[in-house]
Amino acid sequence: MQSPLPVRNGVNATRLRLPAEGPWTTAFDYVLERFGHVNPQGIADRFDRGEVVGIGGVPLDRTTPLTEHTFIWYYRELPPEERLPVEISILHQDENLLVVDKPHFLPTTPGGMYVAESALVRLRVALGIPDLIPMHRLDRMTAGVLLFSTNPDTRGKYQVLFEKRRIEKEYEAVAPVRSDLELPAIVRSRMIKSRTYLLAQEVPGEPNAETRVELMEQSGGFGRYRLLPHTGKTHQLRVHMASLGIGILNDPFYPVLLEQAPDDFSKPLQLLARSIQFTDPLTRQPVQYRSELTLDGFPAPAPTTAS
Repeated sequence: MQSPLPVRNGVNATRLRLPAEGPWTTAFDYVLERFGHVNPQGIADRFDRGEVVGIGGVPLDRTTPLTEHTFIWYYRELPPEERLPVEISILHQDENLLVVDKPHFLPTTPGGMYVAESALVRLRVALGIPDLIPMHRLDRMTAGVLLFSTNPDTRGKYQVLFEKRRIEKEYEAVAPVRSDLELPAIVRSRMIKSRTYLLAQEVPGEPNAETRVELMEQSGGFGRYRLLPHTGKTHQLRVHMASLGIGILNDPFYPVLLEQAPDDFSKPLQLLARSIQFTDPLTRQPVQYRSELTLDGFPAPAPTTAS
């Protein structure tokens, strides 16, 4: 359902579904009871200014009956955010797609304490493209290639590629090396992720997650790995590497959940979305986009001394 309010400062208006019945006479009564503990006067002021609207952009006031609207939209009052010390670089841009290198620590979309400080909002504001929408997501702690749709008219053609798994993704990771581990290997497991629990879990049952793990090179007890996911479960690569006993370097979740601490920007998770390739649904030509970022956790070879 399209919002009647435009994107403002890179952020979509929030949609709220009103109950069909209840002890509330007006929509204002319901909203005040649900969110009034935060800022009751602020809620009243927004209704008085006509900043809460229904379908078609019809403004509500304090007397609008509860049952007059099923959905309402409004802009959240966002707290100030400190800018994260990371930057996005553009790899490709045309009338249909925007491809960027997302840095570590920057979330793909707004959520929790990060709204303005998300790749989506930063790019909407910087490029002046309010219709920008991500085609997929990368974890906040993962860096690399990220695709956005810039054109609502062609967006569906690209979304189908992801839905039907016609996208090939390649990741790189730095992790310890196990001499007893036979690679390459295919890791399959059943994974679940609850919205109320921080970690993804592997559980008994038919596998729904699959990753191919290859060791490309090793040095100093660490290896540089190529990871080829066949599926896209939340935290899949991190969980599968941990299940092999080679948890990704600087991972605060797997195999052991560390105590929450401020971001250490000098120790990013050593996981990078290296490339993405597919047949463009508009041109019918194969395309590949590759990250220009590097992982700094893999030890450099010792310098050779001229004899």
